[in-house]
Amino acid sequence: MKKNLIQIVLVVFCLATSLFAAEGKWAGWVTDEHCGAAGAKAGHKECALNCMKEGKKLVFYNNADKKIYTLDNQELAKNNLGQEVVVHGSLENGTIKVSKIDPAKK
Repeated sequence: MKKNLIQIVLVVFCLATSLFAAEGKWAGWVTDEHCGAAGAKAGHKECALNCMKEGKKLVFYNNADKKIYTLDNQELAKNNLGQEVVVHGSLENGTIKVSKIDPAKK
């Protein structure tokens, strides 16, 4: 019985640790997949909207590692075009599963 309890506690601990580690936040810009890093600026909002009309997806340019990440919530991303942001969520295979997006603090 004691052995089973220890195993259960270890499994719960491992699951909780992996869930906690998967959550994160990243500072950068919402841009479009066509322009990528070149669109990581406030003046790119209209161009990104035009690219969306042509079927391009919105993506996230991360200031820290200078990489582009796919965003799973396109509507929330669209609401934050043209401003530097902090994206909250979890990263899986190059896609950020967005829980929220906040304006970056100056």
